[in-house]
This record gives sequence, structure tokens and C-alpha cells, in this order.
Amino acid sequence: MPNRRYEVARYGDQYLMRTSNAKRIMLLEELLRSIALQGYSFTTVTPRTHERFLLGFDGLAKNARDVFGWNLPFNAAVLPPLIFTLMTEADLLFNGGDCFRSKIRISSLGEDLFLHSYFPTNDADAVFFGPDTYRFARFVQHSLRLFQSRSSFAHRSIPVRVLDVGCGSGAGGIAAIRALPTHQLYELNLNDLNFTALDYARICANVAGIPINALPGDFFNIRSLEFDLIVSNPPYLSDPAGRLYRDGGSHLGLALSLRIAKHALGLLAPGGHFLLYTGMAITSDDNNPLLSELLPSLASDKFQWSYEEIDPDIFGEELEQPYYKKANRIAAVGLTVTRIK
Repeated sequence: MPNRRYEVARYGDQYLMRTSNAKRIMLLEELLRSIALQGYSFTTVTPRTHERFLLGFDGLAKNARDVFGWNLPFNAAVLPPLIFTLMTEADLLFNGGDCFRSKIRISSLGEDLFLHSYFPTNDADAVFFGPDTYRFARFVQHSLRLFQSRSSFAHRSIPVRVLDVGCGSGAGGIAAIRALPTHQLYELNLNDLNFTALDYARICANVAGIPINALPGDFFNIRSLEFDLIVSNPPYLSDPAGRLYRDGGSHLGLALSLRIAKHALGLLAPGGHFLLYTGMAITSDDNNPLLSELLPSLASDKFQWSYEEIDPDIFGEELEQPYYKKANRIAAVGLTVTRIK
């Protein structure tokens, strides 16, 4: 792993120098590798299901899945000594006196493992992973299989330039690389405002054996680059707390997705693809605010596009909040755009 002393993130004409905790990142990577060697896997559920599990559980963790998946309190003896030592040195433990709790969780997607935040994800810089991540990854991989069947991306002699916007744990970008032909050259770029997310994504990619280029900071400041594949699963909920991983802004959480889509279209290389997975509140008039807003851009003869409703009803508990009173449901949707000229 590169021993980076600092990262430079650009925000307009200003630069932010951020000293990285290189030792902690190295410890996290060693921890993830050690857990992978244990054959660890865990499928992450919704926060509501997780709450229900905790209500019915009384006691301490019995294994690594309880510690890193369900995020239960545990005695040190439940983990191999090396793993417990790595967690201690990396400051990954809440100390409850006679027991501990992990400050990170680990989830599996295919053969890859991903770091994300402890439960519940209330911190401003929380890194989220859940059922939405699995839907996003399936959407990306299914779309890429279709592109390859049409000879797009198949055995290019130059690298496929991939960008994961708002990468979080890095699952979307890594899923995209896993779906490329085995010998296909690629360049994976990961973008996020959240430095914790970029650190986690870099670690997960390193353990997966996938080199990455980090593009920290505001996606909308990326203007002079072109990409062959842009994927994004932006935050799309209304969140009064304004958490980065969750808050999609105005229009019942759709504003950020719209901004990302419009900007991404301008970064596509000829023949390139943009894959947007997002959520959309459906109101009583049953209009499609995503397509209504984007159609003027998509109507150009420069693009071909398709749209699908992937799951008609997600995050139903959000509808109990007063700011969703006009919404009947929240749907997971996928937009695929190809630049043809």
C-alpha cells in the first residue's frame, strides 16, 4: 500500500492539505486481510431489521460475524489475538470496561469485503453499506454485461476510465471492475467528499487487488477529465441532520442526483456510459421528477438512454416523517445513458 503522507483536495481555487494517519490505514488494511483469511462473510440488512435483531438479542458476540456484522459487544477472547491487537492499535474499540464494541463493520459483496461505520450510522462522516449497496452493485454489473454483449468495452486496447461518484465504501467502483472482461485494462477513480469513505474505499480496493486513483473533494469541480464509465449511487433521502451519506437535498432528496447526472453527462467520453442508481419519492400525481428534469439533456442526439424502476418500495419507514407526507412510496430507480457521439 502506498505510504501517503498527505492528500490534496481541491475546492475551487483553494487547496486543503490533510495529514493522513498512515499507520492507522495500514493497520486497517492488515485487519481486513486477516479477517478475509478467516473466510468471513456477512450480508448487511436494513437499519430497521438490524434494530429488530438487537431487540431480540441478549448477550455478547459469539464470533466475528457478531462483532463486525451485527456490531454486538464482545469479550476480547472471542477474536483471534492478532485481530484484537490490530483493533486496539488502530483505535477501533469502544471500551465498555468488561467488554468492547467495534467502531467499524465489515460486509461482503461477492468475494470482496467492505469497511463501513458502526451501527447506528449517526456520525456526520459515517460510511454506509446496506441492501441499497447490493442493488446498486447488481444494477452496475447487469448493465455492464449488456454493454459487453453489444461489443462495447469488450477487449479495448486502452484502459477503461471508470469513475465512482460519491464512492462511499467503494463497492460500486469495485463491482464495476469485477464485471469487466478478465484481461481488460482499467483505471478506477474514486471520488467522495468524505475522507473517511475514501480511506475505507482505498483499503478495500487494496485488499481486493484493485489499484485506484483517489479524487477527493467536490465532484462538481471535476471538469477537465473524460471517463468511459461513470457510476453513482448518491444520497437520496431527506435528512434534517444533513449527513453526507444520506442527505440528497431538496425535492424530497432528489436534487443531488439531478446535479450529478447533469454534470456526469458532460464528462462522458464518446462511447462512454453513465449509470445512476438512486431513490425517488413518488407523490400522488405519480409524475417522474427525475426524467422530467433530465429529458431536455437526454433528448439530444448525442445520447441514448434507458430507465427502469428497480424496486418499487424501499425505506418505507421514511414515509412516517412529516416531510414525506406528500409521498406514497420511495422507489429505487436506475438510469443508463450512453454517449454515442
